[in-house]
Amino acid sequence: MSTPFEFTKTYKYKNEFMYFVLTPDKNRKSVLLYCSGVNLSRFLPITKGRHRPMSNPAMRGLQLVNLGVRALALSSGAIPKADRGIDCRDIIPIMDGWYSERLLIENAPESWPDELINYCVINLLKKIFNAIYVLKVELPDTLLSPDELQKFIDDLCIKYGRQV
Repeated sequence: MSTPFEFTKTYKYKNEFMYFVLTPDKNRKSVLLYCSGVNLSRFLPITKGRHRPMSNPAMRGLQLVNLGVRALALSSGAIPKADRGIDCRDIIPIMDGWYSERLLIENAPESWPDELINYCVINLLKKIFNAIYVLKVELPDTLLSPDELQKFIDDLCIKYGRQV
């Protein structure tokens, strides 16, 4: 059995629409804190009134992505754990409209953080736009920088936005 990798670096993907952050737990070796969030208010111009009867597509998209994170963790030998005591306060934006989720992930492989952030961002977009059944938007196939993705979504809000 190999020795678990000890993470020393924080991995972030953050803009005005979403964030995904993996940071080492200061108190436990080989444990990552996973903090994720989506700004429901920022997505409203393209989500309001354009989805099947269910919760907000951005919120539901983040919930589904986080279920995927748990499955990916398990398939790579890591252990995901729900823990409401996880401190993501320094990560969660102060503005209103954010929905967030968090996990502890034990024994993640060294290569996992970069792969995970890519998975989360791309799949969050897919899940949101799959739920918005009246908009057929071609999404980027590769991970854009946080600023590039923010501009992409801002442009969609302008193009398809409605009065909120």
